[in-house]
Amino acid sequence: MVPCGAVLWRRLLRKRWVLGLVFGLSLVYFITSTFKQEERMVRDRNLLQVQEHEQPILWKVKFSPGNGSQLSNQCRNSVQGKLLITDELGYICERKDLLVNGCCDVHVPSTKLFSCESCLPNGCCSVYEYCVSCCLQPSKQHLLERFLNRAAIAFQNLFMAVEDHFELCLAKCRTSSQSVQHENTYRDPIAKYCYGEYPPELLPV
Repeated sequence: MVPCGAVLWRRLLRKRWVLGLVFGLSLVYFITSTFKQEERMVRDRNLLQVQEHEQPILWKVKFSPGNGSQLSNQCRNSVQGKLLITDELGYICERKDLLVNGCCDVHVPSTKLFSCESCLPNGCCSVYEYCVSCCLQPSKQHLLERFLNRAAIAFQNLFMAVEDHFELCLAKCRTSSQSVQHENTYRDPIAKYCYGEYPPELLPV
C-alpha cells in the first residue's frame, strides 16, 4: 500500500503552479549566484589593478660590506649542507673545516671565496652552497637589486623577511615554484639552485 504522504506529494507535483514555483526559485538562485560571482571577479580585478599602480615594494635588503657578525668574529652560515657550508663572508668549505665561530677556515687550501663552481652563466647552480657563495659576490648586487625591483607581489612574503645580502642569497638559492614546471619536475634537474634574475629555461616537452 502506497503511503498517503507519497500520494499527496505526487499529486502536488502535477500541479503546474508548483512546478512553476520550483522553476522560479531555481531561476532566482541561478541569477543571484551569477551576480555574486561577477561581483567577486570585478572586486578581485580592481584589487589587482590597485596593487599594480601602488608604489614599488620597499625591500629591506641591505648591501653593506660590513656585517655586525664580522665585528664579533662570528659568522652565520648555510647550516644545512652535509658536505659543504657557505658562510656569510662568501667562503665555501667542507663541513669538517667549519670553525666553532661558524666561519670557514680560510687557511685550508680547499676553502674558496665567492666560488661559482657548478654554476651556469644564467645564475643557476647544481650545488646550493656554491649558489650562495657565488650570489654573495659584490658584483652580483646590481643583479639582485634588479630582481627585487621586478619581483612579483607573490614573492613579497618571502623576500620582505630578509634583511641583508646573505639572507637574500640563502632565500634566492632555495628551490621554489620558479624552479619547477608542471608542479612536479625541475625545469633543470641538474642546475636547480638559482640566484639569477630569471628561472631556468623550460625543458622541451
